Parts: sequence; C-alpha cells; structure tokens
Amino acid sequence: MSFMEEYDFWLKDDYFDQGTKEELLAIRDNKAEIEDRFYRELEFGTGGLRGVIGAGTNRMNIYTVRKATQGLANFILKQGTQSRGVAIAYDSRNMSPEFADEAALCLAANGIKAYVFDSLRPTPELSFALRTLGCTAGIVVTASHNPPEYNGYKVYWEDGAQVTAPKDRQIIEEVQSIKDYHTVKTMSKADAQSRGLYQVIGKEIDDKYMAELKKQIIHPDVIAEMADQIRIVYTPLCGTGNLPVRRILSELGFQHVYVVPEQENPDPKFTTLEYPNPEDPKAFTYALRLAKEKDADIVLATDPDADRLGVYAKDAKTGEYVAFTGNMSGMLIAEYILRERTAMGTMPENPALVTTIVTTNMAGAITQAYNVKKIEVLTGFKYIGEQIKLFEQTGSNHYVFGLEESYGCLAGTHARDKDAVVAVMCLCEVAAYCKKHGMTLWDMMLETYEKYGYYKESQYTITLKGIDGSRQIAEIMDKLRSNPPRAFGSLKVLKFRDYLTDRTLDMVTGAEGTTGLPKSNVLYFELPDDAWCCARPSGTEPKIKFYMGVKGTGMDDAKARLEKLTEDLKAVL
Repeated sequence: MSFMEEYDFWLKDDYFDQGTKEELLAIRDNKAEIEDRFYRELEFGTGGLRGVIGAGTNRMNIYTVRKATQGLANFILKQGTQSRGVAIAYDSRNMSPEFADEAALCLAANGIKAYVFDSLRPTPELSFALRTLGCTAGIVVTASHNPPEYNGYKVYWEDGAQVTAPKDRQIIEEVQSIKDYHTVKTMSKADAQSRGLYQVIGKEIDDKYMAELKKQIIHPDVIAEMADQIRIVYTPLCGTGNLPVRRILSELGFQHVYVVPEQENPDPKFTTLEYPNPEDPKAFTYALRLAKEKDADIVLATDPDADRLGVYAKDAKTGEYVAFTGNMSGMLIAEYILRERTAMGTMPENPALVTTIVTTNMAGAITQAYNVKKIEVLTGFKYIGEQIKLFEQTGSNHYVFGLEESYGCLAGTHARDKDAVVAVMCLCEVAAYCKKHGMTLWDMMLETYEKYGYYKESQYTITLKGIDGSRQIAEIMDKLRSNPPRAFGSLKVLKFRDYLTDRTLDMVTGAEGTTGLPKSNVLYFELPDDAWCCARPSGTEPKIKFYMGVKGTGMDDAKARLEKLTEDLKAVL
C-alpha cells in the first residue's frame, strides 16, 4: 500500500482505537506529516525499535509494539522455549508502562509467561533479572538518552545480552513477515493474570541485584575508612537510576550523597533538560550548581535507563570541575581493577578486557601493562556481552572488564549489558582510594595519562532527517567505501577496514585481508602515531557518526592533534 492507503486503513479499520484515529484526523491536511508517519514501517533493527511516539506505522505506539512482540513470540515458539517466559522492564518515559503491558499481554496471548517489574527499573537490572529467572528472553522499554518525544523497545536473549547474529536477523524476519495487524494476538490483563501468564516482580530481584554488585568491590576496607570523607553529587536525569544508585551507595556506607532535587523523580518530559544525555555538558547544569554548593569531590549522572554514566571530578588545584569522557572514566576504572587485582593476586587465569573498535586506544596500553588480553568487538555493548558468553562456553578467557566509548562499562558478569549502577559503585571506590592517598580522581587521571600517553577522542556527527537524509547518509558511506581517502591532511591512511564487506586493505602494500568480525556498516581508517578515524551510521537516529582518536605528548598537544584531524575529516567529506 502507498502511504496514503496505509493512512486511510488506520483511519477506517476497527482494529485501531478512537484516540489513534482522532490523532490521525488532526493531520489530514498535512501530507508531509502523513508521509513521514506512513512511508515505511518503524524498523525493527538488530536492537529492536526506537522512534517518535505517535500514531502511524513509522511511530512508536501500542500497535507497532504489539506487532514487534508477536514476531518475537513467533520466534520463541519456533525455538520451543516458551515455557521459560520473558522478563520485561521499562523506564520513565511517556507510554513506557503501557508499552510494557502491551508486550506482556501479547506474549501471554501466545502462551508465554511475562515477568513484569512493578515499576521502572534500569536496563542492566532487566539483563540480570532474565538470567536470574531463567527466562528465554527479555524486553526493556526505553529510548535511553533520546529526546522526550521518543521511546524504544530492546530485545535480550537468555544469556542476558541483546540479541546477536543469527538470532537478531531471525527475529527481524519474524517481525517483518507479519503483514496483517489482525493476526497479532493480545488478551486482557485480568485473563493473563488468572492463567498465570502475567507475574509482577520487584524487590526480590532488587535484593539479589544489589548483592551481585557488591561482589565487585575490591577494597571494602578503604570504602569503610573513607566513606564519610567523600562528597558525591548525583543526578538520575529524571530516570531509573535514583533508587538503585542511592541504595548501593548507602549500603556501602557513603554518607554524603546529594541528589539533584529538580532531577530526582521521574519526569517523562525531562523538563529541566534539553537532552537527557550524560554526554551533554548541559545535562550537568543543576548537578554542578549543587556540587559547588556542597564542595563535592565527584559529580555523577546516569541516563534515563541507567546504563551509562557521566562524570565530573574536582581539580583540587583550580577548584573547577573537570568533565570526563566515557573513555576517561572507563580507563580509570579499568586501570584500578587491573592494578589492584594484579597486586592482590586475585587476577583470574587468562584475563581479558573487552572493548569496541571505536573505544580509546589507551585500552591496549593498559592491558599490555598488566598482561591482560584485549579483545575488540563491533560497536554495541551486546557484542561485549556475547564475548562473556563465549568465554563461559569455551573457557578461553576470564572477563575482567568491558567498556565502550559511549559512557558504558560493566564490571562483573551479573549483567550482559553496560551498567551505570555498578559503574557508580566502582568509581566511588576509586574516589575513596584516591582520597586515602591524598589524590583526586582528576589527579589519578593525569597520572594515567603520564603513564600511558595522552590519548584523546571525539566525535563529529552529521544529522540528516527524513527520506532524503537516509539517502544522503547512504551516499556518504558509499563514497568513502568505494574510494577510501589516502590521507586525512598530513596523516596518511595506513590501513582501511570495511566491516560490511569484511575486507581490510593495507594502503601501503596493497595487501588485503579480513576483519574477523561480523558484517556491519562501519568503515575504519588506521592512521600514524596511534591516530584513527571511523565512520558509522547510527542504527537508532538519523545520523552518521565519525569517531576519531589521537595520542599526544601532553594535554595541549593531544587537543591540537584532534582539532586538526577533525578539520581534515571535514575537508575529506
């Protein structure tokens, strides 16, 4: 059907509720808006759904969520694992509880039990819950750090990680095979509960989750000694982190934890935020104001589904608060875990740190220093989670830490996704250790730079919305793929990697090889002096992202190198 035929179908068919029809009638004179809502179906990608909330096939609504869940249910039934059930969690966004219930009731109508949290929970706790309950899959309703008009739907498999190949493609095929909304099943909540197909979960999972987090503490004695001397400001950015973060810090004995009152409680409109993203300095406006008032040592922010952590730390010399990138905070935690475990003799055999191809090259320097294997995977924490599963299956390595540049990391294997709650706990332990030794987190960061080199990374993003935007993004990638640049300014490209065609090209010798990783629409350019650049279209937003990294001799040198590489990239484009 054309987009207008699809629009008319939604207006006239009895399957769709009156509220949906009234929303669509309100745009009947806006052809461009109708086209945007109906020119395609909201794509069920390898991670699930994400889109603007509203009526239409290209929007997040109860019908697109129900249809996606029917596809997942069909896949589970074909696997024969329906008796194990599915765990479901949701965040603080508009329609999150409603979408969670729609998913649960669709599963129930297919004879699959749903375990639904009694209120909002962090994404990593969903990963933990489904493994604890022995579920075959999990669903979390969240749009992470996207603007308030968005929501999303992510699917996890039995190992606790987001689905990976080949199951991701198989589930997508099941969703895409559903052509008639009338074939999508649902039932009433009362019927689902009476048949034992809808079970509420909550405190019992919370308690077990907290117990697992505490197992990652290396020096409980240091925390006990310094906990009353550390001042922590924390904001959950109106999301799911408030209760679990406060609980873990309280139970560990941290006495001076100040939560930003304006951002403490769930707010689906994110009224105090332009963008609920801990990568955005503006998200820290209220937190930094409170930090100065309380003379805080560290300032922490978790995104709405509490899987990513943003950090500021006080520079004792200037009295100013310094922003940490995800690479920086991740490297601080990694250095601390590897150093202290090595010193204490508690490092497991064949230890491995898992990171992504766009994460800082400092990870390689740190792992080499402690004789830990570094494994690189594609962008997306599900690939880090997949490595944990492979380690357990083969016994080849023992996971000690994993991180990605986008402010996500995981200590421990209780979850198989990035976990900002455990990251808060680990970083506060590092802060306590620093305090005991007369240092700040920023002092330790400078020590780490001096030890391994001044690595610095950034992103350059181009946003291109709508149908034309999708075409332009594809054209940019095609141009770079078919005719890769020989240099970025004075930096010659040493090696070119195309992860979509699984091809590497040595630009000096002409030798070709393979990437050794799954296919993905990603291009990577290795440059001299530990510099690099990578191009990757976003899977969830109308953007193409360019990741870059350099290694300098000092802070100013690294900054200058990165600025030059950014300008050289723009010139190539």
